[in-house]
Amino acid sequence: MMDCNAYRRSMMADPRDADPQLREHRESCHDCNLFTEDLLRFESRLDRALRVAAPADNVLPLRAKGARPARRLSNRRGWLAMAASVLMAVVVAGVLWVAGPGSSLAADVVTHMGGEPDAWRTHDPVLDSELAAVLRDSHLRLSEGAGPVSYAASCEFRGHHVPHLVIQTESGPVTVMVLVHENVPKPVRFEEGGYRGVIVPVAGHGSLAVLTRGSSTDIKVVEAIAARVQGSITWTGI
Repeated sequence: MMDCNAYRRSMMADPRDADPQLREHRESCHDCNLFTEDLLRFESRLDRALRVAAPADNVLPLRAKGARPARRLSNRRGWLAMAASVLMAVVVAGVLWVAGPGSSLAADVVTHMGGEPDAWRTHDPVLDSELAAVLRDSHLRLSEGAGPVSYAASCEFRGHHVPHLVIQTESGPVTVMVLVHENVPKPVRFEEGGYRGVIVPVAGHGSLAVLTRGSSTDIKVVEAIAARVQGSITWTGI
């Protein structure tokens, strides 16, 4: 299955590509569908801007041979070139914004999963003391309401050590990463690299990434698990 990064690279190269794989991914991925809508809006604005005709008062009269060339035409061309450059800069900035830091963060979370494949194979709950030690540096405690924690490690992620947990749920194991140094303005859904998950903002405490392997678990179930885990966190502040 195509991942979000590959989809977005293809769409940025040709926003109107009718490839069936692109359509299938777009229909199954809420975030990429929004990304496409934003991208097509920018394309439409750019197309309209490039079709704007020059005002009639900028049409220059014909001059007799040998007459001094008018400077208004040169100025007009320079203005159009500058306007086009500014518009392109706005479009590029907009595309980079809709690609968004949330997408990049999700990609890094998925990449991190590849470094600890055995974490998914755990089943027995870790010792309370082991879990507390992992959570201590992030200034939090986790109640039993989150579910049994079968894996707990303090992992380096984007220059910081963060808790990496595997929690056993009624839908199977889920990975939870507590990203106190990473902020997202709103929940970010993602599906790439064989994982499906969500990154949710935590006011004053960064964000929380929750993901499952494969696509068998509905994204709304993942979001419900994320909410349950977030509700089970007590921030110690010390």
